[in-house]
Amino acid sequence: MKSSEPGCGQVMKDIQNEPDYRNIGIDKVGIKGLRYPITVLDRNRGEQHTIASINMYVDLPHECKGTHMSRFVELLHLFRLKISLKTFSDILTRMKQHLNAASAHIEVTFPYFIEKCAPVSQSVGLMDYTCRLIGSINSESRIDLMSEVVVPISSVCPCSKEISDEGAHNQRGMVHLKTRFKKFIWIEDMIALVENAASCEVYSVLKRSDEKHITEKGFSNPKFVEDIVRDIAVVLNTDKNITWFSVEVENFESIHNHNAYASITRGQKP
Repeated sequence: MKSSEPGCGQVMKDIQNEPDYRNIGIDKVGIKGLRYPITVLDRNRGEQHTIASINMYVDLPHECKGTHMSRFVELLHLFRLKISLKTFSDILTRMKQHLNAASAHIEVTFPYFIEKCAPVSQSVGLMDYTCRLIGSINSESRIDLMSEVVVPISSVCPCSKEISDEGAHNQRGMVHLKTRFKKFIWIEDMIALVENAASCEVYSVLKRSDEKHITEKGFSNPKFVEDIVRDIAVVLNTDKNITWFSVEVENFESIHNHNAYASITRGQKP
């Protein structure tokens, strides 16, 4: 098939529109790792400007040779100012239409910044959290949306505290929380849920009075990875807005040559 592009001055052959004879469809084809400026919803400030890494895919029927990669970027440009869980349905629907596909997928990963005060000195700093919005639409136009937050935490080992005459070993950990939901959820709420389940939160700016406070707070609130993952699950199990969740906790152990890990997945996928 041939097409003419404006400004080319000649008819150019479109290889991607030619038929393929191998009789094998492709599940996902598209672009990956595109860095792009986006604006996301911020509960306190209304919106926040950040830089995302974006993956966009569609399916490709067995008779088609290729997809049009430039169309993904063109479509993204239309939504660049407002990318959030509220606009994902529109983006996915337009992807299907724009690329003549039966299904479409998009993954948007970005740093999200929250202004956070130290617990005693009230010194202000910015904490960054890795967030991810994941969406897909199938051939029946059923849309699946999922939100993920990656939250650093601090934990103190209950066993170490129990058996030691002095002190207890502590470590920094990372929690990955993915959720599916009925209605819109705030990134800030999911981050707060995770931090409340830890021995103590992590901060970007700390004075000596703050270090004393969080050391003592963690020591008085020791938790295994099993405790943290269960405490998060207890809250999510009672939240009627959450239809499915997956929570993973990994502690970067300070006295072992391995990490401690626990995960829980509950609910039904669409």
